[in-house]
Amino acid sequence: MVLGRLAETVRSSIDDVWAVSVTVVSPEGARTVTATHESVVAIDAGQYEAGEGPCLEAARGRRPVRASVQEARQTWPAFAGAAAAAGFNSYLSVPLILDEQGPVVGALNLYGRGRGLFDPVDEALLRLFTAAASAAIVNARRGIQAVEMVEQLRTALASRAEIDQAKGVLMAVHGVDAEEAFELLVQRSQHVNVKLREVARSLLADVRLARPQPDDAAP
Repeated sequence: MVLGRLAETVRSSIDDVWAVSVTVVSPEGARTVTATHESVVAIDAGQYEAGEGPCLEAARGRRPVRASVQEARQTWPAFAGAAAAAGFNSYLSVPLILDEQGPVVGALNLYGRGRGLFDPVDEALLRLFTAAASAAIVNARRGIQAVEMVEQLRTALASRAEIDQAKGVLMAVHGVDAEEAFELLVQRSQHVNVKLREVARSLLADVRLARPQPDDAAP
């Protein structure tokens, strides 16, 4: 996974980083998509549940957030308590933005256990990775959208085939043309308040049940 490799690269490239996580922000909410250690996943989740914390502050404010866990007790007590319990002393989060005017797609989060705090140099180094992380998130979203679109097309094609078959049945039974057969399906759909493809599927199922079985055939 691209973001997983990126997180590992950040962890090994910046001094005093013990763990790295990547937060993705979407209309459904925030979530951690990768982390170099499972302990920070729970700390991130606590921020999402509380609706506050340095990674959310970085995303909302579109600016880096550096904090010592001790200082964070005043602003984000739940986060500070969880981070301290896990042995972390410092934190740095940088928002992931495609461009200055673009939407925030997430945050890149650093956790430190050393006595020192992250500084502006660490922040500058972290910014070098944000463009790659932002692009990876957007590309992943596009991939998901493409898969969903393919599934929607498959469903539509399957529905179209069933509707065409149902039209053929009605044309044969009632002696109507294709347009009139389709209108009959639409009327039935509106009458029973069921989607058109479900009406077609039900009609085809009834036809199959009514079809004589081999055992029922006359000798």
